[in-house]
Amino acid sequence: MSLVLIACKNNEQAASLKKEKAPKRVENITETQHKDTLKVSLLEIKKKLKAQGYKTFEYIDESTKDTVLMQQYFMVFLKRGPIRDQNEEELTKLEEMHFKHLKRMYNEGFVDISGPFDDDSDIRGITIYNVPTSKMADSLAHLDPMVKTGRLIVEVHPWWVRKGASLR
Repeated sequence: MSLVLIACKNNEQAASLKKEKAPKRVENITETQHKDTLKVSLLEIKKKLKAQGYKTFEYIDESTKDTVLMQQYFMVFLKRGPIRDQNEEELTKLEEMHFKHLKRMYNEGFVDISGPFDDDSDIRGITIYNVPTSKMADSLAHLDPMVKTGRLIVEVHPWWVRKGASLR
C-alpha cells in the first residue's frame, strides 16, 4: 500500500491532480520472476562493463542467495610530495585548482568519491576512480595541479567493490 500526500494552493490544482492516473502497480510477481529480472539486469550491466574494458566478477551471497556483481575500481592515494616550498599565495591557488580538477573528474564520471585525511601523515587523501585501467587512473590523477607541481604524488591500487554499493 502506498500513500501520496500532495499540497495544492487551490482546489482547481487539487482537482486536476486527482484526474491524473497513477502508474499501475506490478502485483503478484513471484520471487523467482524478480530474481530472474535481476539476473538479466546484472548480465546486461556486466556485458556493458566488459565492453568498456572494466574487470568484474560475481558471487552468490550465501545469506540472501542473491548474485553480487563486483567491479574493479582504483583507489589513488594522494601522498605528500617532495616539493612543498610553495608560499601561501601559491598554495591557495594550487588548492583551488586541485578542487576544480577533482570536481571535473567527478562531473565527467571518472571519480566516485574523494577526500582528504584529517591527520598529518604522508597520505594526504584518497580518490576512487571509476575507470577500466590502472593506467587511466594514474593518468587522470597526474592531471591534478597538486601532482603536476610535485606537492602531491600518487599511488594507485586496484580495489574491488560491489557494484552499486554506497557509503552509509
